[in-house]
Amino acid sequence: MLQCSECEHFHREPDGRITFRCDPFSTIKESECLLKWQILRLAEASAKLDRIVAAHEATAEMYRKLGPLQEKMFRYMEREIDSAEEADRWKSGEFDDEDDASFDDEEEDDRA
Repeated sequence: MLQCSECEHFHREPDGRITFRCDPFSTIKESECLLKWQILRLAEASAKLDRIVAAHEATAEMYRKLGPLQEKMFRYMEREIDSAEEADRWKSGEFDDEDDASFDDEEEDDRA
């Protein structure tokens, strides 16, 4: 059986990384080469999947940390919006009956 290190499609990079330039459809010399090629592809896919999972976990952790801050921000914004609506209520002529009643009582007290 031919060892990969003896194959013409084997290449070692200066940094020590190994690359294979074999094509499973045209340059496979032995049946074991195809099995090795499949294992290498699975290992590459597994490494990519590990990176995707790590990135997803980091994103989820960031969202967990931002959750309480986001809730505080929503409550603050709701208070600000309610305050602005309360301040602009006079523009639409919407008054509470309680406000009108207390205003009427004050007018009666002033007349007496």
